[in-house]
Amino acid sequence: QVQLVESGGGLVQAGGSLRLSCAASGRTFAMAWFRQAPGKAREFVATISGNYGSTSYTDSVKGRFTISRDNAKTTVYLQMNSLKPEDTAVYYCAAGPRFGAAIPTGYDYWGQGTQVTVSS
Repeated sequence: QVQLVESGGGLVQAGGSLRLSCAASGRTFAMAWFRQAPGKAREFVATISGNYGSTSYTDSVKGRFTISRDNAKTTVYLQMNSLKPEDTAVYYCAAGPRFGAAIPTGYDYWGQGTQVTVSS
């Protein structure tokens, strides 16, 4: 059983930056960030593999967000730059066995979520 704890959310003005962190209780393979806005389905944001650090992003965040992980492979980060009001959501960290999954069912473990609010 892997426990994931997110941190780093908050309120920021449009154009600003935030960095989210997700600490895992053990070593993980693929890790990802999803987000969920009120009244909407949970949406894939980015994922990173556990071996070579391969990454994948949803189109709406390419060039603005960067996913990374530490060498111990127990913490994953999401650097979010040039934030827009439409990025407002609860952001969830997830861990799973295979890199590349862009749907929630591809991940076995989830954090509790951290709120990101971007004001216009």
